[in-house]
Amino acid sequence: MITISGVGTVAAYSSLMTLQALVLDPLAAVPGRSLRQIHAHLLASGMNVTSDNVSVIVSASIGVALSVTVAAVAINRRLSSVLMAVLFLSIVALGALVTFGSGFALGMDIADSYGGGGGSHTVWAPVLYGTSFLAFLALVAVLAVRLLRGRSAQGLAKS
Repeated sequence: MITISGVGTVAAYSSLMTLQALVLDPLAAVPGRSLRQIHAHLLASGMNVTSDNVSVIVSASIGVALSVTVAAVAINRRLSSVLMAVLFLSIVALGALVTFGSGFALGMDIADSYGGGGGSHTVWAPVLYGTSFLAFLALVAVLAVRLLRGRSAQGLAKS
């Protein structure tokens, strides 16, 4: 169950990150223009839209591939549920860095081409950052509980 929910969570995160970086944020940054019009303007300004899109998709795909790899290893090696949770939570927590980086691809080209500011223009980037932060807190909690249980077991063994 942890493997399915872990891969599903990473896939959902990666999908939202891709949608945010390639569709939602550009449309919010340049209101009143279609995505096609935005891309045409960027191309006319000498920007490489294809490269921007590919970099975001590759970044998102790495997270999904990593989660599938973790799931395969977890099933094959029969990893503990705690270790699987730690691995999947780590992937989601590190998603914040990937989300930040993915915002630069098309986002900076739009900011440069349209003379606007960088940064996120929708609520979805903060949602992704918040999700990563919650995953980090959950990771710390899982590790802390594991550490405390280990110390408690050692204390009982000494008694």
